[in-house]
Amino acid sequence: MRFITVLFVSFLIPHSAESKEIGKLLENEDREGFYIRFIKPIRPVDPATWTLKVGGLCERPRNLDLAAIRGLPKVTQVSRMKCVESWSSKAKWGGFRPKALFDLVKPTSLAKHLYFYSADDYYEYISLEELLKPRVLFAYEMNDGPLPPEYGGPLRLLMPSKYGYKSVKTIMRLEFLEKGGTGYWSKYGYSKDATIQPGTDHALDLKEYRRITKPGEPDY
Repeated sequence: MRFITVLFVSFLIPHSAESKEIGKLLENEDREGFYIRFIKPIRPVDPATWTLKVGGLCERPRNLDLAAIRGLPKVTQVSRMKCVESWSSKAKWGGFRPKALFDLVKPTSLAKHLYFYSADDYYEYISLEELLKPRVLFAYEMNDGPLPPEYGGPLRLLMPSKYGYKSVKTIMRLEFLEKGGTGYWSKYGYSKDATIQPGTDHALDLKEYRRITKPGEPDY
């Protein structure tokens, strides 16, 4: 069975080219340097009209546009994305920590999980405890520019210690829940935990194979 993951990144599309990409159908592609993955072809989401709907068990449900998202405290980090298909690549990401969003919308004491829904109908459930761990990031920038639509723009999640299907991209809606559920790929047998395991990795950006020796985020 060919494993397919959902989220990954590639070369930066300049901001001036962003508008040209809005009408182009996004499909899976083994693009040099960073592969592209969706569960089905979709039209890119226009950052100018996009809003993130946040609701469920929170005191202050919001619809946030990109300007509001960019108003949250910004963080940058370099992270390698590791796919369950046995390839990976690295980029510089800019965005905000989940805690900044939580502080804004105020999850209730009953909220224990967050439901993610994406533009391609992908969905995932992640515990708030996992989301508050170090290095987890909501990203709207890649390599110092706007996050390209084929890599999850306008907004995606990054969980560098997990396989890419946990790093939900092209996020449209978030819902705080008391109980979690089974995500899209986990219903087909993928691990719910999704922690990266030791093994051989094809590092596309390095154009070489590397060996992952311990669970968690790769250190190269």
